[in-house]
Amino acid sequence: MNAVPVLEVGGTHVSAALVSFDGWTAAGAVRLPLDADASAEEILARFVSAAGAVGAPSGATWGVAMPDPFDYAGGVALFDAAVGKFGALHGVDVGAALRAALGADVVFLNDADAFALGEWTAGTARGFSRVCGVTLGTGVGSGWVVDGAVVDPGYPRDGRIHHVEVDGVPLEDVMSRRAIRQAFVQAGGASSADVREIASLARTRDSRATVVLQQALGALGDAVGGALAGFAPDVLVLGGSMAASWALFEPWFRAGAGDLPPVRVSTDAERSGFVGAAKHASRA
Repeated sequence: MNAVPVLEVGGTHVSAALVSFDGWTAAGAVRLPLDADASAEEILARFVSAAGAVGAPSGATWGVAMPDPFDYAGGVALFDAAVGKFGALHGVDVGAALRAALGADVVFLNDADAFALGEWTAGTARGFSRVCGVTLGTGVGSGWVVDGAVVDPGYPRDGRIHHVEVDGVPLEDVMSRRAIRQAFVQAGGASSADVREIASLARTRDSRATVVLQQALGALGDAVGGALAGFAPDVLVLGGSMAASWALFEPWFRAGAGDLPPVRVSTDAERSGFVGAAKHASRA
């Protein structure tokens, strides 16, 4: 089989595509909005709707990139109220539901691992041996690849950067979409402002926005810098929606991180997630 169907689930969207091994192209890609607070039935129906739009070949094994916390081997969602998304899926056998709806097998991979593997395969990390990929979206994800194999670096726990604490506080309580918006409101900013708007304000030297983002990115740099020290990657690749503001964020991140390997920003993080999920499924 020369193509693999894939799903990529984010905090606010679900995407699907058919990935070809010839040039690692992602054909017929579709992206649907996703309400992370919806019922389990609604969320799963959205997954199936996205999958049904790509014309998957009969008998193909799907690669599915999912965020933490998730039992990737068992296909069971472990999200709870503390995670702030997909709470209705807690304990749901997503694998069984998708197999029944799609009439095909599915294999799961952490979304940040899929991103890092895709970048190693056909992205900005191509040609490097040891790769760390960090995704900046609704939360912070991290994936680790050595010579094309997803690995657990030993630290942070399970390879997940969100497990790291900075100054006694979980990283995502400082650096996440939720945390940045909350900190901006506490500083007197508008509750309607999302990270994109807060970043725009920081570019105009708005002091509230600048302080909030400087603290968030400094904490991220501290967490990532500590994790990279033991793994010694050849390259650090950034992806996710917040990576679009990397030119603004980078000095604050570097101030917290210290010495870093070469840093690259993905040119197409969604495609990399697709490619990584496809490569994982092709090996299953």
